[in-house]
Amino acid sequence: MGFFDNLSGLFAADMAIDLGTANTLVYVKGRGIILSEPSVVAYHVKDGVKKVLAVGEDAKLMLGRTPGSIEAIRPMREGVIADFDTAEEMIKHFIRKVHKRSTFSKPKIIVCVPHGATPVEKRAIRQSVLSAGARRAGLIAEPIAAAIGAGMPITDPTGNMVVDIGGGTTEVAVLSLGDIVYARSVRVGGDRMDEAIISYLRRQQNLLVGESTAERIKTSIGTARMPDDGRGQSMLIRGRDLLNGVPKEIEISQAQVAEALAEPVQQICEAVMTALETTPPDLAADIVDRGVMLTGGGALLGDLDLALREQTGLAVSIADESLNCVALGTGKALEYEKQLRHAIDYDS
Repeated sequence: MGFFDNLSGLFAADMAIDLGTANTLVYVKGRGIILSEPSVVAYHVKDGVKKVLAVGEDAKLMLGRTPGSIEAIRPMREGVIADFDTAEEMIKHFIRKVHKRSTFSKPKIIVCVPHGATPVEKRAIRQSVLSAGARRAGLIAEPIAAAIGAGMPITDPTGNMVVDIGGGTTEVAVLSLGDIVYARSVRVGGDRMDEAIISYLRRQQNLLVGESTAERIKTSIGTARMPDDGRGQSMLIRGRDLLNGVPKEIEISQAQVAEALAEPVQQICEAVMTALETTPPDLAADIVDRGVMLTGGGALLGDLDLALREQTGLAVSIADESLNCVALGTGKALEYEKQLRHAIDYDS
């Protein structure tokens, strides 16, 4: 089999995959990021037999709007695989989508995993990727990938702090000499923010909204601190009135969203503070000098950098393509594999 593997390796374009809770991005060696889709799979169930109906963008539109015979699943929860078979189908689909001609080729794939993932969770990700048709599967820690993608000089002997706020987890890490000095993974991210908005509206306004509405509120007027005028922008949202059960439309202001998001934002700030407390003094000195880098989709939340700056007193900057940082970094690890050999783990 070895000969065939080598042969099929000649035709295959190696890939890096950022398997996110919310979005999956695929980076192909030499071509950059060529696919970015939501991590959602929709099944059609008939007589107990599941058939994949849609993956990615099309499946996301079905979330929360499916009839009984169709179910839309998000296979990733908190950065790790929650539904093994579905995750495998999703990875297969994305690999096929990227490789138009592939029946013959088996690519080498590097996937990023949260720093806090247990060996079992890591093995699940590795098995999924291998059974989806990879020749070899390498794993790279998410904070390292995020820092590389944000363009931080992680191979230098200086401290770099990166805060990667994804859909399911927030990774806070201090890096030096190309490896992790301290890392902490808290299970707070974009999903938790959506939940906070949903429960706030249920408590305060007696309005029940779905996940997609909550996400729209967060991306349109979400903010991490109170607006200066005490109200900020506002938007109209629709949901179900819990008092008399009919759908209705209300207006929600930025101040209310800030109040709803206070708890998740506070948890992220606390994780950063804990990381700073446990950092060795010389590296902490470098971090004062360089500041903190925010990456991930959660970094796009309005004024989050200001909220962190108020808490820590450090300079906080947001990476250029914060949504794509982890995928870009995983891709760079693929391109410069020799230099980053220690960061990629091929066997376990």
